Amino acid sequence: MVRPVHRRPGQSRKAQYSLFAAYVIAVTGAVAGLLLAILSVVDPVGFAQLRLASQEITAPIARVSRSVIGSISGIDDSVGAYVRAGSQNRRLRTELADTRRELVATSTLQEENRQLKALLKLQETDKTALANGYLLTSTSTSSKRIALLSIGRNLGVAAGQPVRGADGLIGRVLSSGPSVSQVLLLTDVDNIVPVRRARDGLPALAYGRGNGDLDIRTLNIANNPFKPGDILVTSGSGGLYPPNIPVAIVVRRQDDGALARPLADPGKVDAVSVLRPYTPDNIEAQRAPPSPPAPVPEPAP
Repeated sequence: MVRPVHRRPGQSRKAQYSLFAAYVIAVTGAVAGLLLAILSVVDPVGFAQLRLASQEITAPIARVSRSVIGSISGIDDSVGAYVRAGSQNRRLRTELADTRRELVATSTLQEENRQLKALLKLQETDKTALANGYLLTSTSTSSKRIALLSIGRNLGVAAGQPVRGADGLIGRVLSSGPSVSQVLLLTDVDNIVPVRRARDGLPALAYGRGNGDLDIRTLNIANNPFKPGDILVTSGSGGLYPPNIPVAIVVRRQDDGALARPLADPGKVDAVSVLRPYTPDNIEAQRAPPSPPAPVPEPAP
């Protein structure tokens, strides 16, 4: 016959022992609680000492559990940071790119303002300026160094007119169209500029090398007094280029002259001025005082 599944406690010694132990634990807990309650009323100081002793006993367990909880919390934070790292990196890269673009735009505007202010100051003291414009493009790798100017015959620009920037000479107008012009840069191999050393007036010639630099040759081949750091300006000899326009700075002495670098880099210059050619007619026109206006005849009575 199959034994019943549910049996009464009285029929199982193990169940009887378990029930008895439960009763004993319950009664013991109730008695202990009652004694602690009575002790807290009768002797508060002793009860406080007892509570402190119990806390000392449970402190190691609390420390272990706190460390485990902190470790679990740290793991959760690390996992969250790892999950968010991708989006944060993308956002930071975007902000960095935006900041870099703003910085470049601000630097460009500051440099353009500096050039415009310098050109304005030059025009206040130099009456040879004919028109102002911008260099749109310039060849930096080709042996033929030509730049595109943003103004043309609409503002009186014609072939042969000098072009300068705020820092120095750029070149001369090669050809002009209705609204744009071509400028033969100072560093072109076909461009020769009469120059002189600024500190003592030593005459020389500046030849374009086609690579962004200039060859400086003295008129006396046997004499080569150039030193690095010498500043060269236009001399006005031969016409075309007005005198005293900064041209280049000597960077290295050579056997037959010196190697110089233009003070005005066409790749970095934006605003330029087109000058009147340095010819006798223009020189006399600039020196002559303005003629008084013709008198207006009075009407006949």
